[in-house]
Amino acid sequence: MFAKSYKILKAPFLKVPFSPKSLFGLLWYFSSRIIVGAVTASLLTVFALRYFNPPTSTEMLRYKLSGGVVRHEWVDIEKISPHLVRAVIMSEDGQYCRHNGIDWRQVEKAWQEALEGAKKPRGASTITMQTAKNLFLWADRSYIRKALELPMAYMMNMMWSKRRQMEIYLNIVEWAPGVYGAKAATRHHFKRKPHQITSLQAARLAAALPNPIVRRAGRPGPYTRKIAAIIKKRMINSSPWVKCVLR
Repeated sequence: MFAKSYKILKAPFLKVPFSPKSLFGLLWYFSSRIIVGAVTASLLTVFALRYFNPPTSTEMLRYKLSGGVVRHEWVDIEKISPHLVRAVIMSEDGQYCRHNGIDWRQVEKAWQEALEGAKKPRGASTITMQTAKNLFLWADRSYIRKALELPMAYMMNMMWSKRRQMEIYLNIVEWAPGVYGAKAATRHHFKRKPHQITSLQAARLAAALPNPIVRRAGRPGPYTRKIAAIIKKRMINSSPWVKCVLR
C-alpha cells in the first residue's frame, strides 16, 4: 500500500517545476478572461439600457451606503421641460450634438496639462462621459477613471441615441445632497414638476450642476445667479446645438 502511494507521489504529472514563465502564463490566462468578461458584461449592460431604464446608479448606491437617503424617481424625457435640456447642453457640453461621445479637443487640452504636471485632470467630460461616470464609475477625479470613461462613452454613443443619453443623464445626475434626477430636483428646489419649470429655473439647475453640494438652484447665491444669467442668454439661440435632442 505504501509502495503504491510512493509511486503515485513520484508520478511525472506531479513534478511540475515552478517557473516565472508558467506563473506569468497562468496570470495572463485568468486576467485575460476577467477582462473579456468585464467587457462583455459592459456591452450587454449598455445595450440593455437602450430599452430599459436604470433603477439606480453607482453614485446613488454610494450615497445610500454612506447612510444617506436617496430621493429619485424616473421621468421620461417627454415630461421634462425643453428649457432644462437647453440649459444643460449650453452649460455642460455645447458640442453635444456634434461629437461622438468624446470631445477630443478638450481631452487633448487635459492631456497637455497632465504632461505639464497637473495633479488632477481638468474637466474635459462630455455629457456622455458624465453619464458613464455617474451611472457606472465613481466621482473622485483620477486618470484611471478618465481612462475608463472614454471606451464607455464610445459604447454608449454607439448604442444609444443622443436623446436617450440625455434622458438617462437628466434622470441620474445629482442636484443636491441625495437628490438625483430632474423629477426629484424640480420638486426639491421649486416645488414643481419637471415640465413646469421656467427657463430661469432651468438655468439655475444647470448652473448648480458642477457643484450641487454648494450651489443651490432653489436659493442661489450671487455667483450661481451670475452663471445662471449667462446660461439663460445662451439658451435663446441654442436651437442649432440642441436639435439632436429636441424634436
